[in-house]
Amino acid sequence: MTSFTSEPRSLPELLKELMNELSSLFRKEVQLAKAEAGEKVQKALVGVELLVVAAVLGIAALGVLLSAAVAGVAALLISMGMGEAGASGVAALIVGGIVAIVAYILFQRGMAALKADHLMLDRTAHSLGRDASVIKEKTHA
Repeated sequence: MTSFTSEPRSLPELLKELMNELSSLFRKEVQLAKAEAGEKVQKALVGVELLVVAAVLGIAALGVLLSAAVAGVAALLISMGMGEAGASGVAALIVGGIVAIVAYILFQRGMAALKADHLMLDRTAHSLGRDASVIKEKTHA
């Protein structure tokens, strides 16, 4: 740390002290970046884990529900006068199309959550900017 004394110090002493302080500052910034990156990675991993569990459970449930939906739509189409063979094919297309649209929407939302700007090291960047300003002020003073 800087020690304030009333004795004037030589330029080499001042430069040595500046280098020591800059080195210490850099080490602290690296530690902050590591800590912040660890937090961001941990949050992303929790999100990925939840997505995987949801996908596994969703696939199991979806198989059953889609089968029931196709059967229900086919029964509706048959009751409206369409033949059995045509009704089951049209029902499968209707249900499959709806499921594809829902899957696309969910995929887009999942990708948005994992975008790079959500994983930026905001506090480190702010701290580095503040440090650069302080260094500029000290060197120009």
